[in-house]
Amino acid sequence: MHMSLLEAMILGLIQGLTEFLPVSSSGHLVLSQKLLGVSDQGVTFEVMVHFGTLLSVVIYFWRSLWNMLLSILPPFREELARERKMIALLALASIPAAIVGFSPLKDVFEGTYESPAIVGLLLMMTGGILFLPRLIAGRQREDADVGVKSALIMGIGQAFAILPGVSRSGSSIVSGMLAGAKSSAAAEFSFIMAIPAIAAAAFLELGHLPKEKDLLTNYLVGAGVAFGSGLIAIYTVLAAIRRGKFEYFGIYCIIAGAAAFVYFKLIAT
Repeated sequence: MHMSLLEAMILGLIQGLTEFLPVSSSGHLVLSQKLLGVSDQGVTFEVMVHFGTLLSVVIYFWRSLWNMLLSILPPFREELARERKMIALLALASIPAAIVGFSPLKDVFEGTYESPAIVGLLLMMTGGILFLPRLIAGRQREDADVGVKSALIMGIGQAFAILPGVSRSGSSIVSGMLAGAKSSAAAEFSFIMAIPAIAAAAFLELGHLPKEKDLLTNYLVGAGVAFGSGLIAIYTVLAAIRRGKFEYFGIYCIIAGAAAFVYFKLIAT
C-alpha cells in the first residue's frame, strides 16, 4: 500500500536523525518501511528524503561551500587555494560512486532493498567497520588533512554505501581515518562529499516521482521532515563523530542488525 502522510513523516524523521550517525540511514529506512508495511515505495522515496538531508548539509556548511565557489571564480585568490584543492579532491572521491551508479552493479545492489534480512547482515557488517578505528588509535597525525590517497579511499567507502545497511558516513569516515586523515577532517570531508553523490542520485530519480498528487505531497513532506531533523542532528552529533567514538554506534548496529536478521529471517517468514 501507499504510505500515509504520518508514515512519510516518521520515515523522514528516521532518515534525518540517522543520516549523520554512522548507523546507515538507508538500512533503517528499509527496515522501517517493512515494519510499517510500505515496502513498495522503492528507491525513489529514499532519494527524496536523502535530498532533504542534502539540504541540511548545504545549510550547515554553506560558508565552506561558498568559499569553494569563490575559489574557482576569477580572480583566483591565493587564500582560497585550499578550497580549490578541496573541489578537486571531492571530484576524485565522487568517481567510485559514479562508476557504481552507472554500472549494472547498481541494479544488483538495489535488489538488496527487498531483503530486510540481508539488510540486517549488512548493518552488522557496519558495526564491525565502526570498530576499526581502534586499530589505528594513537597512530594518526594530529594535523593530517584529507589528501589524494585518503579522498580516493573515502570515495570507495562511500560507493559501498549504495547497499542498505552499510553506513555512508561510517564507511567513508573510517576509510579516511585508515588512510591517514584525522577524524575531524575525515568527518567534514565525508559530509561535504555526500552532496554530489546525493544530488546525482536525486537527479536520476526525478523521472520516477509519483504522479499522484497526494503521494507526491507525502514524499515532499517526508523530505521536509528529513531536512529539519537532519539539520538538528548535524549540530548535535558532528562533534561526537569527530571524536571517533564509533564503537558505541558499532555496538548498536550489531545488535539492531542481529535483531532484524532474526526477525525477518526466522519470525516474519
